[in-house]
Amino acid sequence: MNTQFHHLYINGEWQQGKSERIIKDTNPYTQEELVTIQAASKEDLNEAYEVARDVQDSWKKTLPQEKRRILENAVRVMEENKELIMNWLIKEAGSTTMKAMSEYNVSLNILKEATTYPYRMEGKILPSQTPGKENRVYRDALGVIGIISPWNFPFHLAMRSIATAIATGNTVVVKPSTETPVTGGLLFASIFEAAELPKGVLNVIVGKGSEIGDDMVTNPIPRLISFTGSTEVGRHIGELAGKNLKKTALELGGNNVFIALEDADIERAVESALFGKFYHQGQICMSINRIFVHRNIHDEFTKAFVNRVKGLNAGDPANKETHVGPLINRDQVDRILNEIEETVAQGATLEVGGKANGNVLEPSVLTGVTNDMPLAKNEIFGPVAVIIPFDTEEEVLKMANAHPYGLSGAIHTRSTDRGTLLARQIKTGMIHVNDQSVNEEPHLPFGGEKDSGLGRFNGEWALDEFTTVQWVSVQHEPRNYGPFSK
Repeated sequence: MNTQFHHLYINGEWQQGKSERIIKDTNPYTQEELVTIQAASKEDLNEAYEVARDVQDSWKKTLPQEKRRILENAVRVMEENKELIMNWLIKEAGSTTMKAMSEYNVSLNILKEATTYPYRMEGKILPSQTPGKENRVYRDALGVIGIISPWNFPFHLAMRSIATAIATGNTVVVKPSTETPVTGGLLFASIFEAAELPKGVLNVIVGKGSEIGDDMVTNPIPRLISFTGSTEVGRHIGELAGKNLKKTALELGGNNVFIALEDADIERAVESALFGKFYHQGQICMSINRIFVHRNIHDEFTKAFVNRVKGLNAGDPANKETHVGPLINRDQVDRILNEIEETVAQGATLEVGGKANGNVLEPSVLTGVTNDMPLAKNEIFGPVAVIIPFDTEEEVLKMANAHPYGLSGAIHTRSTDRGTLLARQIKTGMIHVNDQSVNEEPHLPFGGEKDSGLGRFNGEWALDEFTTVQWVSVQHEPRNYGPFSK
C-alpha cells in the first residue's frame, strides 16, 4: 500500500498536478507540515473525468463476484493498515484517539455493507394495462460520480460515497477538502490500488475550490455530484448541478436539538448530551447544537452537565486521555469566540470555558440562552453547548422547528411512546429517543430535511441514490392500435 501522498491519482497512476498552486497539509494541533502537494488544474480534472468515463462501461459489466472480490480486498487492506489510517486521522483531522477509532470502524462497516451491493442491483417485472405486454424495470449504474468530501469526518464521509458508487458499477472522481487531502481522498487511492481495482475506476484530484471547484460540478461527464459540507456551498453546488441537469446527493449543515423532558433520567440525559455535543469537538453535522431542558429539571441538569464539562480534557488529540482536540483551523476558533461574545452580550451567561489555546477551544457552556441568540440560530460546529429552558411540549416543538435545518436530534423521556410521538413532529431526517444525535449505521437511511440537504445515504437508500432505472417493455402479441390497425 502506497504511503507517499504527494501526488494526484489518475488512471491508476500517481502523478504531479499541473496547477501552479501548492497545497500544504498541516497538523491542526502542532502546525507541523505533513505533506505538500502540487495542486490539480482544470486539465487534470478533465483528464480524470474522461478516464472515468472511458472505463465505466467496462466496470459496470464486470461480474458481481469480481466487484465483490475487489471490495473484500479493500476490507482486508483496511484491516491490515488500521493504525496507519487512524494515525492520519489524528494528525491531519485533529481526531482524538476515540474518534479516529470510531471513524475507522464505521468506515469499515460501510465498506462491508458495500460488498453486498453488486448482488442487490435488483429489477422488477410489473403488470401492464396493455394486452400482451410485459414490463421490465432494470436497475443500472448512473455512470461517473463526482464526490466532494469534507474535512471533519473525511474518511468516513468519503467512504460512504466512494464505496457505494464503485459497488454499484459507477466510476469515481474524488475531490477532498484541502484541509484533509489524505484522509478524504488519497488514502482511498492507495487502498483500492492495493485491492486491485482496475485503473481509472477511482481517481483522486487534490485542488483548490477556487480553481476547480465549479468545474468539478459543471463538467458534462459526471451524472451525480455527492457533496458533504456547509449549506452555503451545498446551495451553490445544487444551483450549478440543476443548470446542468445533474443529480445531487447533498448532506449539509445541522442545528440539531436535544430535548430533555421533565420525566427524563437526568444522569442518562447528561451523559448523552456530553457525548453528542463534545465528540470530535462538536465538528459534526449531527452534533447537538441546542439543548432544551424542561424548567422543572433545568437547574439539576445544568449543574450536573457543567460539572461533567469541567472534567473534560482538552489538548493534544494524540493523547489517549484527551476528550476535546483542536478545531481544524484558527478561522473556526475565531468565528466561535465571536459568537460566544455576541451571545453573552445579548444576555447569556458563560458558565465554563470561552477561551482558546492555539486551535484548541475550551469546552464551553452557556445558560440563559434564547432560541434567537447567535449560538442558537447558527450551526456552532465547535465545543460549545447552549442550554435553553422550556415549559411545555408545544413550546419546545415550536422552538425545535423554528430554524431552517433538519438533520438529526434527540429526545430524553421515561416514556418511549411520548418520545416517539414528539419525535415524529420534529422536521428532521433522523432523531433518536433516549440517545444523542450522533448516530449512523451502514444499513439505515442517513440524510436531512429542509436546509440540511437532499437524498439519503446507506443501505437500500444509497442504492437508489447512486443508480438509475430503465423501463423496457416487451409486446409479446400484436397490439391493437385502433384506427391505425388493419
